[in-house]
Parts: sequence; structure tokens; C-alpha cells
Amino acid sequence: QVQLVESGGGLVQAGGSLRLSCAASGFTLNYYAIGWFRQAPGKEREGVSCISSSGGSTNYADSVKGRFTISRDNAKNLVYLQMNSLKPEDTAVYYCAAEARLLADCATTAHEYDYWGQGTQVTVSS
Repeated sequence: QVQLVESGGGLVQAGGSLRLSCAASGFTLNYYAIGWFRQAPGKEREGVSCISSSGGSTNYADSVKGRFTISRDNAKNLVYLQMNSLKPEDTAVYYCAAEARLLADCATTAHEYDYWGQGTQVTVSS
């Protein structure tokens, strides 16, 4: 059974850090680009970051550049999102998604992704 599970969310004060993890089961992440998306209440889902299947290419939304870092460990079937200098506007449910993609890039739009996790809540207090 193909499954993605996010973890690491929680409540943090503004300026703090969290590291989200995305664990894959039922398939090997080596052949998949991974994206992180988030959705705040009353807002549309937005792309946060993505990483190519090899890890050689990454992309970040302007709102998180310089604060968030995406990485992956294909040997462990894990992808991470390190979030530093968190702001209240980062509050959202964060989702990871996988797309079968062997190209040297990653997709930034949600509709291109094949599998999704259930999400993890991140709340940043001011």
C-alpha cells in the first residue's frame, strides 16, 4: 500500500524552528520528486518547496526562501523540511506529496503530484 506520512508539526513561537519529515512506505522514493504544500484556514493550498528525485534540484516559494530547507535521504525513504525563523503566517497544515519523475527538476503545482500524505499541523504563535 502506497503511503506518505508527515510528522514533526506542532506549536512554536515566532522565530522558532521545526523540522517536518515525510516518510514513504509501499514504494521507493528514489524515483519520485517530492513537494511540500500547505493550506491555511480559508486559503487555497500553496506550494512551499520541492526536491527532485536525485535531490540535485530544489525550489522554494518566495515566502519561505532563506528560511526553509528541503532535503531527502533516499536510503531511509525520508524527505525533510527544515523550517527556521517561523512566522505566524506560516501557520497551516503541511502536506508532502510524491510525483513519479526522473527529470532533474520538480513540479511546483499540486495537480502534478500522484500521492499525498494526510498532513501535519504547524502553528506559529506571535
